[in-house]
Parts: sequence; structure tokens; C-alpha cells
Amino acid sequence: MNFRAIDAERFIGHFLKFVKKPPGRDKNTGSLLLLCIGLVAIILGCYMQVGHHQFLNLDDNGYVTSNPHVAGGITGENVIWAFTSLDEVTGNWHPITWLSHMADVQFYGMNPRGHHLTSVVIHAISSLLLLLFLFRCTGSLWQSSFVAALFALHPLHVESVAWVAERKDVLSAFFWLLTLLFYAEYVAKRKPALYLLSLFSFVLGLMAKPMLVTLPIVMLLMDFWPLQRYRHGGEELGECRVSGRITACIKEKIPFFIFSFLSAVITIYAQNKGGAIKSLDVIPIGLRTENALLAYIKYIAKTLWPRNLAVLYPLSPSIPLWQAIGSLLVLLFFSAAVIRARHRRPYLVAGWFWFLVTLVPVIGLIQVGCQSMADRYTYIPVIGLFIIVAWGAADLTRNLRHQKVVLALLAGVVISASAALTWQQLGYWRDNISLFRHTLQITDGNYLINNNLGIALAEKGDLDAAIREYQTALGINPNYADAHYNLGNAFIKKRDPDAAVREYRETLLINPNHADAHYSLGAALANKGDLDAAIREYRVALRLNPNDAKALTNLGVALANEGNLDAAIQEFQEVLRISPGDAKAQTNLGIALAQKGRQDENAGK
Repeated sequence: MNFRAIDAERFIGHFLKFVKKPPGRDKNTGSLLLLCIGLVAIILGCYMQVGHHQFLNLDDNGYVTSNPHVAGGITGENVIWAFTSLDEVTGNWHPITWLSHMADVQFYGMNPRGHHLTSVVIHAISSLLLLLFLFRCTGSLWQSSFVAALFALHPLHVESVAWVAERKDVLSAFFWLLTLLFYAEYVAKRKPALYLLSLFSFVLGLMAKPMLVTLPIVMLLMDFWPLQRYRHGGEELGECRVSGRITACIKEKIPFFIFSFLSAVITIYAQNKGGAIKSLDVIPIGLRTENALLAYIKYIAKTLWPRNLAVLYPLSPSIPLWQAIGSLLVLLFFSAAVIRARHRRPYLVAGWFWFLVTLVPVIGLIQVGCQSMADRYTYIPVIGLFIIVAWGAADLTRNLRHQKVVLALLAGVVISASAALTWQQLGYWRDNISLFRHTLQITDGNYLINNNLGIALAEKGDLDAAIREYQTALGINPNYADAHYNLGNAFIKKRDPDAAVREYRETLLINPNHADAHYSLGAALANKGDLDAAIREYRVALRLNPNDAKALTNLGVALANEGNLDAAIQEFQEVLRISPGDAKAQTNLGIALAQKGRQDENAGK
């Protein structure tokens, strides 16, 4: 498949025309252009291997491969669905993300290459936006470039870019940074059109992923530094005047806060509807708080030393109190320290609180899923830490005789190491088996990944290995319904219907509303000759999922085998109403009508 080459120079040129260079910085225009081109080249060189990666059975099916609306591409019906659906699989309202996936299907079909490379291109553009925003606001070309390079090449960001289901991450970051760039231009030029562009970009970002709900607070941080809206001519203002400017800046953000609030309400409603949010009975508030405090420290540690990165870090059932208290004290100490240094080093306040605030929606106080933390959650937050490192390093070395040489060498080492680790991490994401085996090597008690590895192995035909993974998952969590269900499916393929029936019934004891388990149990019972029990299971499956063509078809077959041809014909006709081109249903309907005709003929003799 051919992909249109990226005309990086032309793209960057348009941006440079839009972004007014700080006074006296015109001499840096050539360097900026070269840095932008070099940054794009490094990103593409590092990430292009994802063009050979596969879809994953972890969320990619719900977002793309098994989603009929996405698989249908961009149609009027699918676009309406994207804007009106509160999808129970993903637990989010993000129409822009849905449209992005539909566009990929429209262009590339179900070839994963195009889906992956689209995410890489968006990531590259976001890296440029970050560079341009920081340079626009600070005039510091090399610090801005270092932050952008770390954002582009840090291993923590592999998950967001290499995982098709995380398209929402790269899209939301793109709109986040575009919003800030428009906002910086508005602050400089005070043109209402730029304010409206910033607000519009913000709303689009919320419709890609609600992670942007904290952006209005970050904008207030940017007002402090680097925009310095609480100062005049670089000088501190009186307390009253500072208070007045802060109030004015807050009022200016009211539309942003309103949209953030609406997005948060919609997201919580959608995730509750989909059952994604765990109740306090399942995960107590004390454990959530302890995990959140510890997660902040772990994120900092993984930013500084990005090793043993996994697609899922299981939530521990308990956390030592000393770890939670120690984490809290560390956070409070650094918060107090950066506040004290706010006048001399304002970038510390901006960077530190960027990191703290942007992690709040995903830190686990509202627990979604079974993870304790996730690399993808750092995609935007660690920009704050990168800012601290870039400007802090310049401050710490300002008295060195050869400061520029030292900083250049250090930056080169850090960026090279990040690129090498990112390349290595990307290799684990090439397919299900590679990713899940790596994750299981570096985590404990990861029953969900055991289950998904089992699915991947079963698809490869290695049923014995798949069964071992399902049983390992159940050894960790005996009440994991999906592992029982998948184990039942493996036993069916092993031609052991009795064991399969046992596992399907275990699934339904845990989750009586598991429609697929009811269907599969019905199929297993039908194969054993227990048609009455099979029909009951099919009917329950259809009550839970009325448009399940497979269950309708099997119910029709079971009814026909029992001699109830009228009811069977109705079921086959219902299948054809849902799926008009279903060849199996057409064949079954023809057979049933022929049998009914003979039956009526015999009855008339």
C-alpha cells in the first residue's frame, strides 16, 4: 500500500508564518526549521516499524476490528452514531475519535498498517506543535526543542502511539497543543478570532478524549509562566493588581470551564452506563487514595528511568500505609518547594502543577478498569516534568564555562537513550503474543493479560497453551467470567462438550447477563442433543442481545429439529430482516419452507 509522503518543510513553513517569532529571534528561524525537519525525521525513523504491527485483541476489537459502525467507514448513519452513541464497550463519548477510526477504514480498510501510521503522523505533528508553542512563548529555542524531542521519543509514549485503540490519546494531545498555540497567539495579539479558534480546538479535543477537562487550569498556569500575564514588563505587580489580573484570567476561561464540566458529566454518565466505573464496594476509597498517591511517584520514577513498561499494571489489593504517607510527603515537599521558588524560577510552578493537575482525571480516584496506573496516562502530563528538566538544567549549569557544550552533550545522550528505548519498546507491540508475554514477565497477578494471551494462542491453534493461560487467570481470579467463557470455547474446539458446558455455566453464575455465554451454552447443549435446554439458552441470549443473528439462526435450527417449523420460519425471517444477505439464513429458510410445504401436503391427504 502506498502512502503519500509528508511534505514536512511545507507544513512547517505554514506554521512558521502563523507563529509570530518573539522580538529579536528572527535569526533563529532557520535553526527552528531545521530542528522541526530533524524532529519529524527522527520520529518517523523510530516509529515506522509500527507499519508492520498487527491489531491487538485488547480494545482494538471494540474500537475497530469488531465494531460494525467503524468497519462500515464514513457513512451518514455511522457519523450520526459517532455523535449520539454513549458506547458501552469503550465507556466514552468521543465522536472525533470514532470519525478518525472510520476515516482510516475508509482509506486503508482493515489493514493495520495505515491505522498505525496515522497515529505516528499525528504524534509527529503534536511534537511540532509543542516545540512551536514553547518557542512562541519563551523564545528559548533549544529548551523548547529538548522538551519536544523528549515528548516525541520518550518510551512512556509508545503505548499511546503504537496502540490503535489509543488513537484518542494522540488526537486529544494534538488538540490540546493546538489550543495552547492559538491561546498564546490570542494573548499576544488580543484578536477575538484567535480566542474562538482556541475554544473551538478545545471542544474538538474534548470530543476526542475528555482528558482535556484540566486544560483550562493549565492555561491559567501558562498565564503565570511562560506568558507572564501576572507581571508587567518582567516586574512583579502589587498584590491587588496581581489579584485583579488573576481574576480577569479566570473570567476569560469561563467558557472553557463550562465545556470541561459538560464533558466530565457526559463521561461519568457514559462510563457508569457501560459499567466501567468500579463501585466503592469493589475498590474502597482508601485503597484508591493510597494507589493515587503512590502512582504519582511511580510516574515520576518511570519518566526518569523508563524500564519494565507494561500494557497493564494490575491494581494491588493492598498498599502499605508507609508508602502512601511517604508519597504524600514527597508530593507536598516538592509542591511547597516550587511555590517558594515561584519568583526566581516560575517554570517550576508551571511544570510541576501541569504534571499534578493533568493526572487528576486518570489517577484512579474515579476507578475505571482494573489497572493501578497506565503509561498512556502520562502522554500529556509528563510535558510538565520535561519543562522542569529543560529549563532547570539551563539554570543549574548557568555558571559553567562551557555550558552550551555540556548541555548539548547531555541532551544528545538523553535523547539518544530515549530513542533507543522507544525502539526496543515498540518491538514488544508487534503482536498480541509478544506484548502479552513481555507484560507477564514484568508484572504479577495479571489475570486479564493471561486471558488475552490465551485468546491469541487459541487463534494461532495452540489450544493446550491457551487453556493453560485461562487456567492461570482463574487461579489468580476465580471469579473472572471472561476466562471461564474462553476456557469453555477452548474445550469446544478440543471436542470436550461436557467440560465446555461446565465452564459456560460457571460464567453465568458469575455474570448471568453474559449473552455470548448463554448462546455458546445453548450451542453446546444442542450438540449434546438437549434441544429444550438449548432453546431456553438461545432465548435468554436474544433477550440480552435481540439482534444476535447467530443466536436467531441456531434457535431456528433447534426449533426446526423439534418439528416446530412455523416458529423456525419466523426466526429465519428475523435473521434476514437484520441481515438481508445472510446466505445461511436463506438456505435454512428455504429448507424449512419446503419441509412445511410437505408437512401441509401430507396433512391434507
